[in-house]
Amino acid sequence: MTDLETRVVPSGSVTLRRAAPALLGYAAVRALGLLALALWSAARDKNAYTLLTARWDALWYTRVAELGYGYEVRLPNGDVHSNLAFFPLLPWLERFLHAATPLSYGDAGFVVSLLASLAAAWGIYAVADHVYGRRAGVCAVLVWAVLPVGIVQSMAYSESLFTALAAWSLYAVVTGRWVTAGALASLSGLTRPVGLAVVAAVWTAGVASLLRDGEARPAVPFARNRSTAPGPGARTPERASKATRVLGMLLAPLGAAGYVLWAGHRTGRGPLGYLDVQAGWRNGFDGGYAFARFVAAKFTSFPSALAGLGLIVGVALLLWLYVVCVRQRQPLPLLVYAGVVLALALCASSYFGSKPRLLLPAFPLLLPPALALTRLRTSRSALVVGCLAVASAVYGAWWLNGSGPP
Repeated sequence: MTDLETRVVPSGSVTLRRAAPALLGYAAVRALGLLALALWSAARDKNAYTLLTARWDALWYTRVAELGYGYEVRLPNGDVHSNLAFFPLLPWLERFLHAATPLSYGDAGFVVSLLASLAAAWGIYAVADHVYGRRAGVCAVLVWAVLPVGIVQSMAYSESLFTALAAWSLYAVVTGRWVTAGALASLSGLTRPVGLAVVAAVWTAGVASLLRDGEARPAVPFARNRSTAPGPGARTPERASKATRVLGMLLAPLGAAGYVLWAGHRTGRGPLGYLDVQAGWRNGFDGGYAFARFVAAKFTSFPSALAGLGLIVGVALLLWLYVVCVRQRQPLPLLVYAGVVLALALCASSYFGSKPRLLLPAFPLLLPPALALTRLRTSRSALVVGCLAVASAVYGAWWLNGSGPP
């Protein structure tokens, strides 16, 4: 299904200069989204910056940064919302910036998200450029930027930070930098529970690489294109030693495992205590049963039936995109990562309104539409992206001033 061939990597392929068009385009889309949010919020007599930094999960992260763990809210129905549900890397960074600068915890969260979103865009570019070329890299970043819920990338949430760590970990995997991949996977596991997807990608790639050690072809970086000819200044990455690959694999799960075990100890319920914390938030993995019931309930009346139909179409589109990714023979680590993110988002019993933002890190699913854009003339692809950017900006402003991401 996936070729384990050496992809000749141009020297400096992820330099800032090479990625500059993608990053500038990304910054322009995000600036448009923030402008639309500011105008919409002003018209509704709301503060756009407050919507970005001091609502929903952003408040939980700043509380952890300021007061540490141990805070919980008991709801009338008996549910217990504990801040142990929130992984620590973002609060740690907020606390560091607050201590090192005059920024408040909320301001620090916004700065971290801003910088992390650029790092995520750069990482997405690096992966797409490595697999499909520079033009595909630029288009992949722009498609990620114009997602309907792209405004979350500018919020003091952990999605941008996680996507940055995941993208660069996957880039390290497909280019054979195993220790870097493992270290970044470990950090992603300190950011969100879905860090499991990055760990799975590193482990699957590592096992596949080790299994091929005895074959004629060396186990070297993953790539789709067998026939890329060396360009000026091109180099072939050296084969990583078995010890290096094993070390990267061992590093990958340390962050998530360490926090989950610590949280379980903190609850006094042992290794599985973190699952109890998630249960207090009504979060769990039920194979999609709760989500299916939620969708089915939409068909009890005509207006909501349209929303139910839209949800079915949306899920079908996501599954179709994943099938296309497989048919296009994306590198194995990308397929594993995207598959796990997709499964955790769709099959979790968490609040259903949060599912769109939970899918934000699944950027490999965006490579097929990015490739489709590369086949258009530059003027046409720019027009398509421009229209989508306007629609995304308007939707994000409306959404954040309404129900928004819980």
